[in-house]
Amino acid sequence: MNQNFGEGPVWKNVVAQAIPLTIAQLVQLLYNIVDRIYIGHLPGVGTAALTGVGLTFPIILFVTAFTSLFGMGGAPLCSIARGAGNRERAERVMACSFTLLAGSSLVIMAVCYLFMEPVLYLFGASDATYGYASSYLKVYLLGTVSVMIGTGMNYFINSQGFPRAAMTTTLLGAVLNLVLDPVFIFLFDMGVPGAALATILSQTASAIWVMAFLMGKKPVLTFRKEYLRPTWAMTKEIISLGMSGFIMSATNCAVQVVCNATLKQYSDLYIGVMTVLNSVREILSLPVTGLTNGAQPVLGFNYGAGKYKRVKKAIVFTSIIGVIYTGIAWAAVLLFPEIFIRMFSSDPALLETGVHSLHIYFFGFIFMTLQFSGQTTFVALGKSKQAIFFSLLRKAFIVIPLTLLLPKLWGLGADGVFWAEPVSNIIGGTASFTAMMLTVWRKELSKPQDT
Repeated sequence: MNQNFGEGPVWKNVVAQAIPLTIAQLVQLLYNIVDRIYIGHLPGVGTAALTGVGLTFPIILFVTAFTSLFGMGGAPLCSIARGAGNRERAERVMACSFTLLAGSSLVIMAVCYLFMEPVLYLFGASDATYGYASSYLKVYLLGTVSVMIGTGMNYFINSQGFPRAAMTTTLLGAVLNLVLDPVFIFLFDMGVPGAALATILSQTASAIWVMAFLMGKKPVLTFRKEYLRPTWAMTKEIISLGMSGFIMSATNCAVQVVCNATLKQYSDLYIGVMTVLNSVREILSLPVTGLTNGAQPVLGFNYGAGKYKRVKKAIVFTSIIGVIYTGIAWAAVLLFPEIFIRMFSSDPALLETGVHSLHIYFFGFIFMTLQFSGQTTFVALGKSKQAIFFSLLRKAFIVIPLTLLLPKLWGLGADGVFWAEPVSNIIGGTASFTAMMLTVWRKELSKPQDT
């Protein structure tokens, strides 16, 4: 594997990063997706249990937000420093990010345990679903340290040009989770807590692997203990660049809270439907996120090296491939909706409501590519303010207000909650990509230093 992203065809650099990274993300996704599939098919209680687990999504996204803040914030800085030939700075960024991930994970775990009950009811839990939500979360939170270190530090394996090693990190945990889930859930008759236990054991295995790799001899950068003490200046840089990913996850958390609380006014069934739709969206959006995330170190490296034409080529390639894929995915949802719903539940009521809601939720799915392409370019090139703005625009300023407003208009009711997502994709995605083209493409990437 060539770790110099400034050489060779740009599209090959992107694909070489994106393929193993996408596989790794798919495997990572299996942690929670497999849990939902098994839980949704628990005899007699599947729909209620699935709804309960869905209520924990905002808290899981809260953990993801801080993982993105320090992991996705540090990795682009690391890539830019490598591209500029500053090895020491790259190593300091990596060590600083580790300390921030480890310290924040302990604080988050303690806070979530302390306020679990009132928070779950605030998020839309009812007396019928709270028991399932709390039994899952009490176990899941034990793995907070492992998931934040494993996921957050895995970005640094990828940023150094080792996507296959990054893939192995998550492959190890996911295979273990696939094996342990049915054992704990059905064989040991642990139900929902068994799913959470399988997940945290798998996450722990992944975290051990990623740290063993980074502290080994193969990486380009050395993990140095003397750099573990973070400086305030570097912490601010990491937070500034990671704020985009943080806000995206944090606003996703807020969106889930608002959606669940709104849908609860109609029926717990709709919360179960939203749980399924979120799962389907995670699956179908994974290839395009893998593609854009795979392009990120290539973009950052070449930008740091002043090779702006190569940056442009990477943007064009990822955008075109992303639009083609999301168009195919949208067609699949329209033609075969029941297949996606049946993955998670065979409940006739959930199936009927789910198919109708799925068609609404995925309308205009191709605009997701525009959001990801614009967002990734801003992050990779260190444009933190723009990345933060467009993260807030789509979720905080469009989705949340629409989720509250649309159900009250034109008799939409619960359908209004599901319409908020596609409307935000169209407006937010178009705005993000257009702004990137008008600013970064025309100004930053047209400088005379281009080589």
